[in-house]
Amino acid sequence: MDELNADYALTEEQVAAYRRDGFVKLPDVLSGAVLEAYGTEFTRLVHVLNRQTLPLAERNTYGKAFLQIANLWEHSEKVKEFVLCRRLGKIAAELMGVDGVRMYHDQALYKEPGGGFTPWHVDQFYWPLSNDNTVTAWIPLQPVPVEMGPLSFCVGSHNLLRHRDLSISDESELKIGRTLHDYPKHVSPFALGEVSFHSGWTFHRAGPNGSEAMRAVMTIIYMEDGMRVAAPKNENQQRDWDRWLPGAPVGEPIDTPLNPVIYSVHR
Repeated sequence: MDELNADYALTEEQVAAYRRDGFVKLPDVLSGAVLEAYGTEFTRLVHVLNRQTLPLAERNTYGKAFLQIANLWEHSEKVKEFVLCRRLGKIAAELMGVDGVRMYHDQALYKEPGGGFTPWHVDQFYWPLSNDNTVTAWIPLQPVPVEMGPLSFCVGSHNLLRHRDLSISDESELKIGRTLHDYPKHVSPFALGEVSFHSGWTFHRAGPNGSEAMRAVMTIIYMEDGMRVAAPKNENQQRDWDRWLPGAPVGEPIDTPLNPVIYSVHR
């Protein structure tokens, strides 16, 4: 826990890159020892909680993209130590320029060997939240070469308004891909310990896993402390409100047991 409580020294250039591009990849955020120690627990829970039983060939595009298990921290004190750690939460707050962040939810995204691509999408389409101060940490538990399907980003796309209303699907891959055709993309491998942070409105995707190993990734979604619930605009946002923001009234600051403060300058 010493490493997880220690501050990571962000540079002005890294903060500026995040705000300009809608994402940033940061080297040496976590040691291999920490990733191995906590990753074992993430992987155990993914196998315990996974309900996907169809063979890859029989799944739709979303199902082929990854095994998706959310809020592992509700099932394990060890996971809770990791996802509520100061180190990552402070990075999220500093990148967004806010005084503090709360948990929205965590999720493991494990792309199986032979798993398919993850279509272009934006995350905040799913979230009934009142402002744009959200960020997702994408934390690989191993190096991710290009052939394993690292997360890739459309540079500066958090400023684009078109096609924000599409869920992850073949349609989003086609329509968003056409819209982003002339925009720069960032596709690169992740070294061990490298972590990316991307805005809730940044368009991103991932390629298929052409390797023989599982692409094991943990993610943590942060929102500004003081975020309020917005009236849901679609069924996905209604489900998210019911599951991740239980009992939080529309228009009021979010403060539920599932949304603890992770980092605050006032603490």
